[in-house]
Amino acid sequence: MLILASASQSRKNLLLNSGINFIQKSSNFDESSIQIDNINELALELSISKAKGVFNNIIESQPSEIFLKYDSLEILGCDSIFEFNCKAYGKPIDKKEAYERWVEMSGRFGYLHTGHALFFCGLSSDKSNIVITKKITKVISSKIFFSKLLKKEIEKYVDSLEPLNCAGGFALEGRGGKYIERIDGCFSNVMGLSLPWLRKQLINQDIYA
Repeated sequence: MLILASASQSRKNLLLNSGINFIQKSSNFDESSIQIDNINELALELSISKAKGVFNNIIESQPSEIFLKYDSLEILGCDSIFEFNCKAYGKPIDKKEAYERWVEMSGRFGYLHTGHALFFCGLSSDKSNIVITKKITKVISSKIFFSKLLKKEIEKYVDSLEPLNCAGGFALEGRGGKYIERIDGCFSNVMGLSLPWLRKQLINQDIYA
C-alpha cells in the first residue's frame, strides 16, 4: 500500500484519478526547519523529511500491524518549489504579493521543481518492527510558460484567493490553468507529483498500481 506523506489535495486528486491505491497521512513536518539556499536541494530535503516523518509516526503507532492489512508498504514524500528569476517562490503571503508576482510573471516563464522521496518498507528480521529497505529520491523540473495577462485578469485571479494557497501563486488544475500557455516537461509534476516517475519506480519493484 502506498502512503502519501502529504496533506496536499492536488496530490491526492492525482493519485485518485490515476487509479493508484493509497492512503494519505500528513507528516506534520515543520518545513521552516529546513534552510537550504539551493532550490533543488531544498525541494529534495523537504520531500525526504516528509516521508521520514510519516515513517516515524508509523513506527511509534503501529510498527508491524500494518503488514497484516497490506502485502507491501511504500511511503511517498513530495515537495514543490516554484523558481522564477533564480528565486524560490512559495505561497504568497497576501493578495498584494500575489498580484506583484503575477505582474512580474505575465508573459514569461519559470520552473516548478518537485522533490520526490519514495521509501520501500518491510518487516525487520524478527518481524517486530518496520524498516526502510530502499530509498529512491529525485527532483523533477517542469518549465512553465505564462500567458501575457491584462491587469484586470490578474486582479480577478488574485481576488479568487487561489494564488494564496499554491506554491508559486498559481494552480494548473484550478483557475490558474487558463493562464498557462505551455509546459515543457512532466505535466502532473506541475501539480506536485510526477505520475510517470512514480509508476516507473513501483514497476521496477514489481509493484503494479
